[in-house]
Amino acid sequence: MNDVSAGLAQRRPGKVLAVIPARGGSKGVPGKNLARLGGVPLVVRAIRAARAAGRISAVAVSTDDPAIAAAATAAGAIAVHRPPELSDDHASSESALAHAVEVLYGRHADELAVLLLVQCTSPFLTPSELDAVVAAVAEGGADTAFTAAPFHGFVWRSADAATGVNHDAQGRQRRQDREPEWLETGAAYAMRAAGFAETGRRFFGRTVAVPTDPARLLEIDEPADLDRARALVPLLDARTRPAPGDVDAVVLDFDGTQTDDRAWLGADGSERVAVHRGDGMGVAAMRRAGLPVLILSTEVNPVVAARAAKLGVECRHGIPKKGEELQLWLEERRLAPSRVLYLGNDLNDLPCFEQVGWPVAVASAHASVRAAARTVTTVPGGHGAVREIASWILKEDQL
Repeated sequence: MNDVSAGLAQRRPGKVLAVIPARGGSKGVPGKNLARLGGVPLVVRAIRAARAAGRISAVAVSTDDPAIAAAATAAGAIAVHRPPELSDDHASSESALAHAVEVLYGRHADELAVLLLVQCTSPFLTPSELDAVVAAVAEGGADTAFTAAPFHGFVWRSADAATGVNHDAQGRQRRQDREPEWLETGAAYAMRAAGFAETGRRFFGRTVAVPTDPARLLEIDEPADLDRARALVPLLDARTRPAPGDVDAVVLDFDGTQTDDRAWLGADGSERVAVHRGDGMGVAAMRRAGLPVLILSTEVNPVVAARAAKLGVECRHGIPKKGEELQLWLEERRLAPSRVLYLGNDLNDLPCFEQVGWPVAVASAHASVRAAARTVTTVPGGHGAVREIASWILKEDQL
């Protein structure tokens, strides 16, 4: 059984297919669909929202990129390889949708009742919003439906000789007295599968705008959009920090994470570092709770192993490729990567961030590492950051 067949065999009962177009190329934001927001690639955020929606029976990602396909499969979606002629800058989302239906269902496309187009460039889309657009078609009598935000703004055309588009500039109503207009969010579009097969378009017949929260409206097309999204994650994501029961294992970097990244160099070439006693208490609490703890470091200094021995945890140091070593450790322990927390601070931690469900940066981490993290500690490395994560993932009676 191939990957597509296996994915369809595992889908939940129903006749609603969600397709997420995710090309590898992006001129505005290179590597956009794998860019991390809240520690999670954009394409994975879309997959998680779709899989959490109760009305969606199968989730597919249409892509020409092997890395995106791998991320999609790992997140539980069906990866559909999109051919080059449907992957250039001129290819439409409709063409990706039609191709995915053909690959997944072929002559059995009449099994589908509703098709759902989900854009991973709208990172704050919720499962309830996806269910709402599907319900508008499946039960509400709409042929097509799309997510939309209420809009009361005054629109003008032509800056040099401005004229009102949605208002009479000579006698316009107060903003609060006007009926709202609806701004297409670009996040999700549902449509009758048979109607799409006939027209090849996402809009046909009776079209319904499904209201969504304007505060969550954001499309990522430029680098500045991604910066704004990262600033909004703590406010808009339901939960960015792990809670008790979310984590099965913890992996810790050493320099800059358990230390403040400084070292005292002796005349004989020996190095000494300062560690935080609170971090030791945090590690001890995690061990008592039965959580495996690994110290993973590129540093060759014996002080790393000495600290691990004192804490009574496993240590792998002097590791040039931390990502590969972490993958090996996860396989040896048979751990689900999505339930592993990794605490780091510098660029060599990024390959590890990509492998775990809870990538966490210390407050003093490099800016790129903080941006890639799912959450950030309130204190810098060497000042109790390990103790802080222990307080997140353990119950009070375990601390």
